[in-house]
Amino acid sequence: MVKIITVDGPSGAGKGTVSRILAKQLGFHYLDSGALYRLLGLVAVRHGIKIGPSSDLTHLAENIDVRFEALPNGHNRVLLEGEDVTDELRTEETGALASKVAENSEVRAALLIRQQEFAKSPGLVADGRDMGTKVFPNAQLKVFLTASIEERASRRYKQLLEQGENVSLRALEELVRSRDERDMNRKASPLAIATDAVEVDTSDLSIQEAVDRLQNLAILRGIA
Repeated sequence: MVKIITVDGPSGAGKGTVSRILAKQLGFHYLDSGALYRLLGLVAVRHGIKIGPSSDLTHLAENIDVRFEALPNGHNRVLLEGEDVTDELRTEETGALASKVAENSEVRAALLIRQQEFAKSPGLVADGRDMGTKVFPNAQLKVFLTASIEERASRRYKQLLEQGENVSLRALEELVRSRDERDMNRKASPLAIATDAVEVDTSDLSIQEAVDRLQNLAILRGIA
């Protein structure tokens, strides 16, 4: 049986960074499920496909041409139809598209199998919003990573400033709050804590402290 660790949680909780580092330390594969939804939103706009109930969008989800390439620094490069879109995936606009795409139950069903295909030996760390509740319900360790809205907005604010973008911290807090509400209240696989998940609040933790916390949980479960 493939060892699987799921890391769910709201935007800005640190899922991606923590999961990627944890996977590298354990020698596991890594799945950034959010990237698939961001990619789908991005390619839909490029092809002029309406983001809503649409057979075209579902067909796109089933056939999207995407590759994830591991880089020496531990990050991934994302290639969409052969083009490097790694940086474009991390914009606020693409994130908003992803949240809207994720509301489509048919699209989620189409992406489900693609996500499950990432589960390969020796193991997988998968981060997202429904990894433990829907995609990998039998995972040996489920974690729900969270942080306060203020802290999550502050982290994103610093990231965007470093990228040279002029943003408002207050506007980001409202964006985080509205995205949480949309993710938790959507009909298709809403953001929720799995009944057997361990909740970890990263508000006052450094990245390495959060990684260590999850790795210790993995050791206790006999996964690491």
